[in-house]
Amino acid sequence: MALPLYLIGARGCGKTTIGEALAEASGYAFTDTDRHLQQATGRSVAEIVAAEGWEGFRRRETASLKAVTAASSVIATGGGMVLAAENRQFMREHGRVIYLQARADVLASRLEAYPIQDQRPTLTGRPVADEMVEVLASREALYRETAHYIVNAMQTPERVVSEIMALLCLARAG
Repeated sequence: MALPLYLIGARGCGKTTIGEALAEASGYAFTDTDRHLQQATGRSVAEIVAAEGWEGFRRRETASLKAVTAASSVIATGGGMVLAAENRQFMREHGRVIYLQARADVLASRLEAYPIQDQRPTLTGRPVADEMVEVLASREALYRETAHYIVNAMQTPERVVSEIMALLCLARAG
């Protein structure tokens, strides 16, 4: 069985979009840690954070990561998954980690163009463009440290998937 593929990066980098397309192209299963967490708790990320704070949410996020890890799967992780050293080590040891890298201005424009109901609450309380600059500044080193591969996520989803498939020498099973 093939190792799981973990997609990491900031909100708006395309982890879910790329993950679904990559799973389709490779014949792997697809899982999103945020979706799993929401299904398991029956609450949105915003509701979990409101009830338990970011610390409680991060604990649940780690449990979700471990629960969804399976061979031959593509796993889209929450943007802050790399904040916990335990998560960084777990992903590196259990699979291949792909950092979908994009500039803060690109991330902000994507988030502003496609607002999602029950989207994660703001981390800083500031406008999304300012927040993305701040978030990337604080997390870039963690994304790089965790990643086995870094892919330019400012390309079309099709190009990103093709690049990942080539990097990993994946061919659709069957």
